[in-house]
Order: sequence, then C-alpha cells, then structure tokens
Amino acid sequence: MHLDHIAIVASDSDCASLRRFFVDVAGLTEGSRPPFGSAGHWLYLDGRAVLHLIQRTAPDIDSGSGHVLIRPPARIDHLALRVEHAGQWQALLARLRQHRMPYLLSGHRAQQEQQLFVTPVPDVTVEFVIQTQCLA
Repeated sequence: MHLDHIAIVASDSDCASLRRFFVDVAGLTEGSRPPFGSAGHWLYLDGRAVLHLIQRTAPDIDSGSGHVLIRPPARIDHLALRVEHAGQWQALLARLRQHRMPYLLSGHRAQQEQQLFVTPVPDVTVEFVIQTQCLA
C-alpha cells in the first residue's frame, strides 16, 4: 500500500486560497476531476492527483438532532491508501470483517476504481482504493 491522496474540505474562499498556495507556491498542477456533486480541485504531483480540495457550500447538519455542527473553516477530510493487488484487497476485507469494522464500498466509473471507506473513530475516515482491473 501507499498513500494515495489527502482531501481537504474548505469554504469557497479557503478552497481558492489553498488552490493558489498549492499551485503557485508548492508547485502542484491542477488537473482533471470527475464530475462530483460539489465544486473543487484536484491537484497533481508527478502525474498523480494527491490533493483533493473540496468546496463546502453548506454547514454540516447532524441528521440525528437536526442541529448545525460547528466545523472549522477548513479541515482534512480523509486519507486514502492505494492497494495494488487483489490479494491485498481480499486480506483487507477479511481483517475488517474479523475486527467487525463496518465499511462502505463505492466505485467511480470514470476513475475505474473500487473504493472502501471505513471510520475507525468518529470524524476520521480512511479510504482504501484499488483499480477495478486489479480485481478482475
């Protein structure tokens, strides 16, 4: 496995400032991004989308109470680890089941990836990613 990307959720103005910093100062380049339901930028390093900036347009709502949650203006949303081989993926699934950790499987056709999201503690999400061709 290796680190795949980091996602930062930020307000419109913070998202723009972060984009300018990472492109103009840090030297990342902006590249293609799938058509998600929110605005944002994917910034690339050596041809890989390593930083996902996600524009937050509305406050988070606690679905249980209906209250608005106070969130910092910008936060790191999740980290992603890329799995290279189907055997590693199957072993990961087995460990998750063994430890009775709930997870969510998702996929994005444009990226041809299988994604697995797990939240080991509240407010910390880890994404595991594998190319779907590796699972065939």
